[in-house]
Amino acid sequence: MSAAPLLIEIGVEEIPDWMIAPAVEQFRDMLGKLLTEHRLGGTPRVADATPRRIFAIFDDVLEQQPDAEELVLGPAKAAAFKDGKPTGAAMGFARKNGVDVGQLHIETTAKGEYVAVRKRIEGQAAKWVLGEQIAALIPRIYFPKTMYWTGKNGVRFIRPIRWIVALHGDNTIPFEVAGVQAGYYTAPHRHFGAATVGVNAANYVDQLADYGVVVSAAKRREMILTGIRQLLMGRGLEAKMDEALLETLVYLTEWPAPILGSFDAGYLSLPEEVLVTVMRHHQKYFSVTDGKGKLAPHFIAVMNIKEDPDGLVRQGNERVLRARFNDARFFWEFDQRKRLADRVQDLANVTFQAKLGSYLDKTNRVAGVVKELGGNAAAERAALLAKCDLTTDMVKEFTDLQGVVGGLYARAQGEEEAVAQAIYDHYKPVSMEGPIPSTAEGCLVALADKVDTLRGCFAIGLIPSGSKDPFALRRAAQGVVKILVESGLSIPLERLAAGDNGLLEFLLDRVRYYFKDVRGFAYDEVNAVLAAGHDDLPDVGKRLAAIQAVRPTADFEPLAASFKRIKNILRQAGFEGGGAVDGNLLEAGPEAELAAAFEGLRAQVATFRARKDYRTALALIASLRPKVDLFFDKVLVNAPDEHVRRNRLTLLANLLTEFSVIADFSEIVTSF
Repeated sequence: MSAAPLLIEIGVEEIPDWMIAPAVEQFRDMLGKLLTEHRLGGTPRVADATPRRIFAIFDDVLEQQPDAEELVLGPAKAAAFKDGKPTGAAMGFARKNGVDVGQLHIETTAKGEYVAVRKRIEGQAAKWVLGEQIAALIPRIYFPKTMYWTGKNGVRFIRPIRWIVALHGDNTIPFEVAGVQAGYYTAPHRHFGAATVGVNAANYVDQLADYGVVVSAAKRREMILTGIRQLLMGRGLEAKMDEALLETLVYLTEWPAPILGSFDAGYLSLPEEVLVTVMRHHQKYFSVTDGKGKLAPHFIAVMNIKEDPDGLVRQGNERVLRARFNDARFFWEFDQRKRLADRVQDLANVTFQAKLGSYLDKTNRVAGVVKELGGNAAAERAALLAKCDLTTDMVKEFTDLQGVVGGLYARAQGEEEAVAQAIYDHYKPVSMEGPIPSTAEGCLVALADKVDTLRGCFAIGLIPSGSKDPFALRRAAQGVVKILVESGLSIPLERLAAGDNGLLEFLLDRVRYYFKDVRGFAYDEVNAVLAAGHDDLPDVGKRLAAIQAVRPTADFEPLAASFKRIKNILRQAGFEGGGAVDGNLLEAGPEAELAAAFEGLRAQVATFRARKDYRTALALIASLRPKVDLFFDKVLVNAPDEHVRRNRLTLLANLLTEFSVIADFSEIVTSF
């Protein structure tokens, strides 16, 4: 059966860059599933996008569906035949399926016997199947936001659809979406001149390249990186690469071409953070450093045209950046007229949350939390000033600089360095990959800020549910966990939760996420360690590292299985006691040997545990495994004599309690 390549391209007005890659993946998967479901074969060649088009090409798509046979089940045998004769149910089923009653047969299924018929389904021409199905598929591509473009209740899509290419081999697939008829014409680069250009599935990529469009995102990325390297070669300059900005530029351009621009070195008197933010966030420029890592008076912009022979684009970018830098310099100088300390009361006019009050209210609460957590004078001062930059013109214009600007202003205004750095860092970490604040004061202020937000939102019922988290409470809680673990702060979660059990569970969930998904510990190891205590998160990290290190040893998992057995025995016996074991009731042999070995290890394990040398302590505990195994092989725990039985249960309870301080070994999943 003959086959040909299939090309589908959706041409639109510019799609927001961050929405493109997920849409491409979804479109490719949906199209592949469609071809499979309709028996048309096809293997994906490529799926990609530019700001103005999403496309996919599948090779070897059949031109005609193969004929198929379908098994159609009807009524149960008992209802279809009485005394060997067909009933009305059987005749109705046959009539519905266009066959004689004599063509029916009995099919045995898991639910019983049913009347059935095998129907031959004649394959249809691919173009008719694909036309109907693709027309329905395109509006189902998910975007976080969509709009009506053809009137109320019309087709919703991220941007207006301007053209559709739908080719199977040399043939156009006939369909229409939102009033746009599919054909074989696409749009070249906006600056190329031609309005439309005809394409085919075989040479689509090369054809568009001839008209100024690089359809491969990977190739556009390489063009940007190569262009930057060539621009800076031999100049003693380096670009400050930013993966997120690079990704944005890949999906903002159809033919990217980096250019090197310059600005007046006098602007370097402004803080580097301000200049980089203006270039990165407002102009989408890469900043440039000299050989010593110091910011240089240059930038790299990425054009969406092949070349700038007269330097007009470069000059335009320099002119725009100069205006932005002038704004930044004005804000910097104007804001300095009022000290941060004099702005504290201005925070009363900035709302944090309707039910939680203003940022002045929040500031007072955060300062209280810092004091509650034992912060020094510098930390308390930083907490008082941390949010004051929200009232500055610089932050109003460049919102990404909040916190950073506060720290820079504090330093420029002569505040103690510990205060300035704590303010500068107090929004950190901004992600699980980002760093925590660099000072103890910064960690305390950042922790207090996040804890106040969590406490307040939970108190008024603003608790995340599903994907909804308008106040980014998950990120705040993750920041709390990351700060505690990585700064070595041993502050109990119960203390931070302030009696709110819901908040405590929320924090514990983030603890599990941090150690499992970020640090890579096994889920059962995390459960085992947290079951033994979570008051000290830095200590949790050390215990987890020890468990992970000792787990591969021969004795560890068998011993964990034995601990699980001990826990079950004690639960079934309803035994909650402990205390001293009566040596006179110990039976000579495995029982006495286990008790002696336990007593011999007990003090050693406690010593290493006190030193937080958990790896050595766990190795000692694991060495007890042969004695435990022999005990269970040779000793009847539930002895007929009540005193002996209780003594043996006490031994097991002491063993479980003493050695479960590091981790609850019964939580470890084993194959034993």
